Amino acid sequence: MRARWLVGLLAGIVAGSMVLATGAAAQARPDSFDHPEHAKLFPRCETCHVGAVREGASIWPTTASCESCHDGTIEKRVRWTPRTGPVPGNLKFDHLVHRRSAGPASARTGATAPTCASCHQPTGSGWMTTRRAIVGQCLDCHKLPTEHLAVADTACATCHLSLVEARTLPEARIKAFGTPPSHKAPGFMVKGLAGHGALAKGTGPIKVAASCSTCHARDFCISCHVNAPETPLIQALGPDPRSLAIKAELKAPASHRSVDFDRRHGVKTGPKTEKCSTCHTRESCTACHAGVPAPAVLALASAGPGRAEGAQVVRKKPANHTAVFGNQHASAASAAERSCSTCHVRTMCLSCHRPDAGRASGFHPTGFLSRHPSAAYAREASCSDCHDSRQFCASCHVQAGMTSSRLLGTGANYHDGKRVFLFGHGQAARQGLESCVSCHAERDCLTCHSSVGGRRFNPHGPGFDPNRLARKNPQMCSACHGLNIPRR
Repeated sequence: MRARWLVGLLAGIVAGSMVLATGAAAQARPDSFDHPEHAKLFPRCETCHVGAVREGASIWPTTASCESCHDGTIEKRVRWTPRTGPVPGNLKFDHLVHRRSAGPASARTGATAPTCASCHQPTGSGWMTTRRAIVGQCLDCHKLPTEHLAVADTACATCHLSLVEARTLPEARIKAFGTPPSHKAPGFMVKGLAGHGALAKGTGPIKVAASCSTCHARDFCISCHVNAPETPLIQALGPDPRSLAIKAELKAPASHRSVDFDRRHGVKTGPKTEKCSTCHTRESCTACHAGVPAPAVLALASAGPGRAEGAQVVRKKPANHTAVFGNQHASAASAAERSCSTCHVRTMCLSCHRPDAGRASGFHPTGFLSRHPSAAYAREASCSDCHDSRQFCASCHVQAGMTSSRLLGTGANYHDGKRVFLFGHGQAARQGLESCVSCHAERDCLTCHSSVGGRRFNPHGPGFDPNRLARKNPQMCSACHGLNIPRR
């Protein structure tokens, strides 16, 4: 177990201060100190880098050690100030611990114990030809894939701090992180055994895999996930705005690119929207779906803090909405009204189908104004679908003197379209009582229909059951009978 731990540790350590983004160009960058110039002077690295072998000592040479030669007499003076404070990076690396751990392991395996040159000197080069940790050499020594990012995801936390813990890691270095081969595999972005959601699950008490927390924080996931607050794996990651240096692009799944997806997505999804809730907010649906939202739409979360903006949906016309569809849509709307209501609300229809009475054109045929009373009485259409009878109708009828102040059939009023309306108004009331109450109150009916006064016309039809109505709605009975409601 100790040898296995050491192998994992060294595999991450060799990334050095270049962390995950180490590249050939960065490795070849010369140090500010000219090591080859001092090759004959220093036979051992530890002469200057005491911290590699002595606990509590700095890994950097002191100013005094340099001035022992560069005193202005033996050699010209140089300016050298050792670095102080934490080293920018995300490594859990200690040179001294590495040397102590490698010794016994090497003795058991018969391998040569690693030296400074094992990690910092290119193979085949001369003494003191140093580089920052050469990733490939260390991985090769430990029989691991020579590609740093191809090392098993489970080994990340052995050498690296999580992004949230690596407070000294600059954003520019995070932006330069490479992409692991696992992230390029087909199906990585979708749900399933090979998807990133399944791979992100941690083991034991650790809720999220260390391979994710090494490079990512909650802010990164929120850039795509609308359902971030409801996803335990995302909430297990700490917040860190630096994670946004790595850009993520929200792409539509392959299923969304099918020809009939727009037409059939509701059928495929049904009332369950768990899959949709990852990328879509409620606003994604209402961009197309007008009117009262369906239960599936209401099940989605609205955009807000802690959630991604979600997929931005652009409303498109169906294939059958051609240039001449406007002249032919009536038959299609009659045959499938629910299909229209998916995208259209009544106000859209009224922009064309509600002309003023004087124009007498548009939705109603020419001359309809002269016969609209009989059409309304016969319920040829539902007037209240487009018109507010209390306001729209009264605007003409009041001006013409046709009001409800006169008795039925005794002069000009609303019901002159049918001269015998008085004898058929009961049927009209049963067909559309909402039209009656636009002008009439209950007292208007009681002028005739009262058992205690007026003309005493029985308001109850044949087969009337007073007991049933009294149980259902006694308030209606009390309007005429008061508290003395007759029973039979």
